[in-house]
Amino acid sequence: MGRGADERVDWVVSLPFIGVHVLAFFVLFERFQWSYLLWTAGVYFVGMFFITGAYHRYFAHRAYKTSRAFQFLLALGGSCTLQKGVLWWAAHHRHHHKHSDLPTDVHSPFQKGFWWSHVGWIVCRKYNDTRLDLIGDFAKYPELRWLDRFFLVPGVLYAVALFALGGFPALFFGYFLGITLLWHGTFTINSLAHVFGRRRYRTTDTSRNNLLLALLTLGEGWHNNHHYYQSTANQGFFWWEIDVSYYVLRALAAVGLVWELRTPPKHILDGNEEAVAGAAIERVRRADAGPSRNQRVEWSRFAVARARPRRGGCVPSRRPKSRED
Repeated sequence: MGRGADERVDWVVSLPFIGVHVLAFFVLFERFQWSYLLWTAGVYFVGMFFITGAYHRYFAHRAYKTSRAFQFLLALGGSCTLQKGVLWWAAHHRHHHKHSDLPTDVHSPFQKGFWWSHVGWIVCRKYNDTRLDLIGDFAKYPELRWLDRFFLVPGVLYAVALFALGGFPALFFGYFLGITLLWHGTFTINSLAHVFGRRRYRTTDTSRNNLLLALLTLGEGWHNNHHYYQSTANQGFFWWEIDVSYYVLRALAAVGLVWELRTPPKHILDGNEEAVAGAAIERVRRADAGPSRNQRVEWSRFAVARARPRRGGCVPSRRPKSRED
């Protein structure tokens, strides 16, 4: 599929993104010590929590509540990862859920392939602007608007702090290498979690659950769960689905920093598709463009499954058979 002029790489805006990748290779010129990887792991996993637990589950989905002060700290921590501004990130993610795997989805591998969904949509000029119309609930806070506009500032200060603490090993192994790995770990949810894995629930997109991605992203790999029921603080719905971000949120709730963590109700865990049918139909009705052929096939299977007589009136929580698996 051809790309429009606004879907090509914006080299000027993407300079910090490209520069961090280039500087990550400077670890090859440092005298290696295994202890340096602690800097890498620290930056990666702390940053991953601020993306998953803050940018995603709080700002995009409002899966729990917190104070205005701690809300700012969550946004500040996420800004240090240089994944653009908090309002930009959450607004585009809300758009993704409304249009998931439709032609209007900003990063569907189903529509435009791996490269576009993984990184192409981020470095192009088409999506540079923050969709304030989709994030009005948080755009009313001036401190969040400031962080969104000057998102590079926390990232640069973070790099300076790491250098002050650990010199060049902390800067190159921690910041540049850690942030680069964090970016691509996060991006796998866009590019791979709609391609590889298993589908427990029938949804009107191609989202899948993937244990490896869940481990890499502190719980985000339970993507089919998430697309089936979005507004929960946990994405691992069952005890065996490891969700480290949710464990951290539970710890924060225990000390009173966050509260009212939302979890899926029993009828969702049981897989009652009637609970999401209305939302799915409404999403189709409001779509900006018609569905692709494969999307129509998926919706047709969903409708047929709903029409079949079922004992007990609900679908078991087992993964349904599907040609996509």
